[in-house]
Amino acid sequence: MHDDRNLVEARLKRVLDERVRPALYPESVPLDVAVWNAPGEPVPVEEGLAAEPEPIEAGARWGAPWGTSWFRVTGTVPKEWAGKTVEAILDLGFDENMPGFQCEGLVYRPDGTPVKGLNPRNQWVRIGAPVAGGEEVRLHVEAASNPVILDYHPFVPTHLGDQDTAGSEPQYRLARMDLAVLDETVWNLVLDLEVVGELMAELPVDSPRRWEILRAVDAALDAIDLQDVGGTAQAARSRLTEVLSAPAVPSAHRISAVGHAHIDSAWLWPLRETVRKVARTTSNMTALLEDEPDFVFAMSQAQQWAWVRDHRPEVWARVKKAVADGRFVPAGGMWVESDTNMPGSEAMARQFVHGKRFFLDEFGVENDEAWLPDTFGFAAGLPQIIKAAGAKYLLTQKISWSQTNKFPHHTFRWEGIDGTRIFTHFPPVDTYNCSMKGSEIAHAARNFKDKGVARHSLAPTGWGDGGGGTTREMIAKAARLRDLEGSATVTWETPRAFFEKAEAENPQPPVWVGELYLELHRATLTSQAKTKQGNRRSEHLLREAELWAATAAVRAGFPYPYEDLDRIWKTVLLHQFHDILPGSSIAWVHREARATYDRVAAELNGIVDAAQRALAGEGDTPLVFNAAPHTRAGVPAGAAAAPATDGRTEVTPRAGGGHVLDNGLLRVEIDGRGLVVSAYDIAADRETIASGAAGNLLQLHPDFPNMWDAWDVDEFYRNTVTDLTDADEVAAADDGASVRVVRSFGSSRVTQVLTLAPGERRLEVDTEVDWHETEKFLKLAFPVDVHAERYASETQFGHFHRPTHTNTSWEAAKFEACNHRFVHLAEPGWGVAVVNDSTYGHDVTRTVRTEGDAGTTTTVRVSLLRAPRFPDPETDQGVHRFRHALVPGADIGDAVREGWRINLPERRVTGAGEVAPLVSADRDAVVVTAVKLADDGSGDVVVRFHEAHGGRVRATLTAGFPVAGVQVTDLLERPLAEAEDAVEADGDRIAVRLRPFQLMTLRLKRA
Repeated sequence: MHDDRNLVEARLKRVLDERVRPALYPESVPLDVAVWNAPGEPVPVEEGLAAEPEPIEAGARWGAPWGTSWFRVTGTVPKEWAGKTVEAILDLGFDENMPGFQCEGLVYRPDGTPVKGLNPRNQWVRIGAPVAGGEEVRLHVEAASNPVILDYHPFVPTHLGDQDTAGSEPQYRLARMDLAVLDETVWNLVLDLEVVGELMAELPVDSPRRWEILRAVDAALDAIDLQDVGGTAQAARSRLTEVLSAPAVPSAHRISAVGHAHIDSAWLWPLRETVRKVARTTSNMTALLEDEPDFVFAMSQAQQWAWVRDHRPEVWARVKKAVADGRFVPAGGMWVESDTNMPGSEAMARQFVHGKRFFLDEFGVENDEAWLPDTFGFAAGLPQIIKAAGAKYLLTQKISWSQTNKFPHHTFRWEGIDGTRIFTHFPPVDTYNCSMKGSEIAHAARNFKDKGVARHSLAPTGWGDGGGGTTREMIAKAARLRDLEGSATVTWETPRAFFEKAEAENPQPPVWVGELYLELHRATLTSQAKTKQGNRRSEHLLREAELWAATAAVRAGFPYPYEDLDRIWKTVLLHQFHDILPGSSIAWVHREARATYDRVAAELNGIVDAAQRALAGEGDTPLVFNAAPHTRAGVPAGAAAAPATDGRTEVTPRAGGGHVLDNGLLRVEIDGRGLVVSAYDIAADRETIASGAAGNLLQLHPDFPNMWDAWDVDEFYRNTVTDLTDADEVAAADDGASVRVVRSFGSSRVTQVLTLAPGERRLEVDTEVDWHETEKFLKLAFPVDVHAERYASETQFGHFHRPTHTNTSWEAAKFEACNHRFVHLAEPGWGVAVVNDSTYGHDVTRTVRTEGDAGTTTTVRVSLLRAPRFPDPETDQGVHRFRHALVPGADIGDAVREGWRINLPERRVTGAGEVAPLVSADRDAVVVTAVKLADDGSGDVVVRFHEAHGGRVRATLTAGFPVAGVQVTDLLERPLAEAEDAVEADGDRIAVRLRPFQLMTLRLKRA
């Protein structure tokens, strides 16, 4: 037989595109359309419905950037359409290739009831099936003219990303607004041909099944009268029946399809627009659930559920019913799909506390899984947090984006820093926006790395990022793929059902130890510095507010601000979303974030101040409140007392220029360039700075990644570097313990104050940058005389070691990594820490000296600022302040302590006398991360702590109040029966044993 494959395949494409799809709506009449443009921000539904619109014709331009237009469409169903299926086709000017990334609409009935959302892949509204003929149609569309930020030529700088700079030029041109007859036979023929055509293209050319399909397609196309597609569609469908009914082979890969709409809580749109995106999507999904009995839809992010509840009560009622039916599934158990690299220990825990509690309170649903398809890598401390929240599974897809190394598993157990293992799945479909294309289904089956021991994977199915969700076409295609020869099988299932099956069939999967590092989007650790600073400061202010409010409540009857703290926590958690905290959103999002963090700081400082004054009482004794988890200046952790003062610092001129700082513990030489050329540990008789090098070195790199400007830094940035060594000023400061350094470069200016505090083995570096560079990367380098094959960086509830070498491509790919408050590197017996108050990105490299006795040195560089132009063309322009400290002679305990110290400055209050700690630990290795009152209002005291040094520890916690009972709990403060023997209580003293990095939560009942 001659090979006519290419001929038939080309014929299929043209007939589908030019004849069959255009025949979906064979009859139509135009609707009358009028529009009212809301001034400013979106208005309430009642106002939009009541407004008096003006006529508008198809083809007219509409929609200023970020505007809202209310369209009223009216018409009458022709009587001759009686008995037919009729839909309104409402095309706002869509580009079908941009679902979620351009204009959208929500359709209402005249009484304000939401009907469904409109987007480029979902333009229809069902009027009747069948209609009687003569029905009056009146619909209202709340249309959002969101501008296209990420266009066909992506990453082009644009000022459309902020309402303040976007202008008023109309963004869209109104297209088809009709009543139309839907030919359901043609609609089914389209899907039949798409499914078999897409399947055929994925089968081997020498496969008999491919040729069977080809012949059936050829026969079906022969049956179509191109001038009467509707009249011949059923005949064409009948010629495909046999190939569509052939069952899959028993060994076929099995896909659990989960309806989904990965909605970014903010990204190329502001938070207020996400509220509306969620309403549109949930309206569509609840309607689809009513029409499709097999369909299951899962939605993550409790914040988005709360938005529906609070802003769209009519939709919420439909959502609640669908949840009760088990069809609309709360997923993930987190407040938002947060970044997991940068949130601190308590914040990561509270993501699960607030997320899981919302679903429990609203629906009685307990989530088993963490659902994070799009998060940019996963910190090594996360597994025990997931477990401590009462969950046991993790799903993500993003690691498939890694540039260098292909991750070796799709289903595995992920082991965290404390040894906790979580059953984890990466969908081999390699997208969280699966649309049931044959290429996607075939890729999932081919790509699945666990063949031979497992055959089950998950496919999140629906348009996402900007929302939209699953479509009726996806469901129809899935029905055809349920059991089809040559294809993986597809079944709609809940995440829990998938994970239970996957774990049962693969009970001993491979194990991956340590962080799940994404070899991409590394610059999200630095972009939008003020957003990151706001997050870090908010986390520590929340710690202070809970600690002092709980202490004051127990000691002084202070009214504990339950509702305020709950609300503020949710605000901070929202801003940890994986496009807000990472700095990858439009300017509008970060402008609002900065203002929000300012409000949060003011409110939390007010709570702290009120609680401390209640504790201090009336008096004139100077007190220092120490919120850090370690004693500082003689003040115990969580207590207030008069500070101890010890020692002094001398500042003297340095031979050859510059100054010397000496406090008897450290002697620091700062040369005439303002660089640290020596940091000598006097007791250890040990130099910190590598020979011939200098610390406090600012380095500037060009920074123009190949794509994803705000997200990425590509390794070639290192090829070019400018050391900023010219100083405008190097002078001793008036405080007698500091040196001031001023530099100018490009259009920017840096002012640094280097301080050696009395009695401390710590050089503090306060840096102010007036930053006006473009596409540049600013680093601060400390080359140290330490031979280290690995270094430690803090992560949630502990620290994680990374190699300093690049032996393999896996290590080389980690050229920019995340730390929290410290990085630490050491030789046996002596080490160095670099601590910070707000930066996350860093790199660590090794160098071999060429002079003297050679040997390896190690350079730590912290990432200060970037200047990408997309999606915010003015990223980080302006004044920034950072605090870092170099701590010579530090062991890991010193690194932990100094990291907390720099983030929790002391507070000074005058009062009657000392304030004893509410809870204290007798071992520095036991770090208390939270002291608070129980969320249920019982008055119980909750204390959370972990082993922070990486070793086993026995410790005693002492409560500063009478204790009537002690319970070990999960993160949601529920008793853990299996942990009853983990503590021994004797009155107010509680003995605990912790393994390395173990997290524990205790609930103390007050007598």
